[in-house]
Amino acid sequence: MKALQYREIGSAPEVVTVPDPEPGPGQVLLKVSAAGACHSDIAVMSWPAEGFPYALPMTLGHEGVGTVAALGAGVTGLSEGDAVAVYGPWGCGICLNCAAGKENYCLRAADLGINPPGLGAPGSMAEYLIVDDPRHLAPLNGLDPVDAVPLTDAGLTPYHAIKPTLPKLVPGATAVVIGVGGLGHIAVQILRALTSARIVALDVTEDKLALARTVGAHETLLSDDKAAAKVRELTDGRGAQAVFDFVGAQPTVNIAGAVASVEADITIVGIAGGTLPVGFGALPFEASVTAPYWGSRSEFHEVLELARAGAISVHTETYSLDEAPRAYERLHDGTVNGRAVVLPHG
Repeated sequence: MKALQYREIGSAPEVVTVPDPEPGPGQVLLKVSAAGACHSDIAVMSWPAEGFPYALPMTLGHEGVGTVAALGAGVTGLSEGDAVAVYGPWGCGICLNCAAGKENYCLRAADLGINPPGLGAPGSMAEYLIVDDPRHLAPLNGLDPVDAVPLTDAGLTPYHAIKPTLPKLVPGATAVVIGVGGLGHIAVQILRALTSARIVALDVTEDKLALARTVGAHETLLSDDKAAAKVRELTDGRGAQAVFDFVGAQPTVNIAGAVASVEADITIVGIAGGTLPVGFGALPFEASVTAPYWGSRSEFHEVLELARAGAISVHTETYSLDEAPRAYERLHDGTVNGRAVVLPHG
């Protein structure tokens, strides 16, 4: 089969031919309908050789949907032809966090060598994908594969980030979304669907701000050295009760801290290396700072239900598997407006 692989440190990903996978006991083989390209992949491919955590070559793609092509021995509850979405942050299934469905925070995954597809395990940028356990699959139930595949990360991650802040996003509150790319434009929709808060979106390009307005942002601002003062002005000096930074670079993290109100939740989702000092006087009183990762299995199902209800949709660009390297080039250059989706079977 064809697969998009990261093969050498510092090189561009390549479309290659690899052996067709076969499911072992307890595993599920999917014929991949759609795979999502993510900035996390760009980050992984920028890591140096020293300390690189994964074996190469590695098939990319941690967002995947497909149809069941074959079942390994002992698998029940699924049938060939079922259309499913893949929950990516695989865990051991046994520890306390996994027992609560929080496999994104599995206590044993690192020790056991358990990795997500596309981030250590073979990913979805291929014609076929092995899923380690049927618990990591959810039925599409009518969702279009192209629309659904970004929800497995670009939808789940912001949903997980937003859900704990909901008690603070009461009428009259303000939520700031920094970075209106693949995750940020879905975050705006989740906030509109679940809260009555005013949503202020920040980005460095007018195209992304236009997308933010299209999907429901009440206010849009350029993310520059004047942004924090403008947010303060919009909120009569109070600041925002919730701030979500989907970039995570030092300039955006600085803005996140500068626009936060007393008792605000500041959530740094982006992985661009920025840090925010925490301590008495460093931030408004009782402001909290978190750096979440992906989401739980129950939240995965909730995100899919939001999409079925029509509350969220994803702006996508589609590519064939042969065009997948070009998708990553555009992602690296910041020219993808929304989310890039690869269709391995056309």
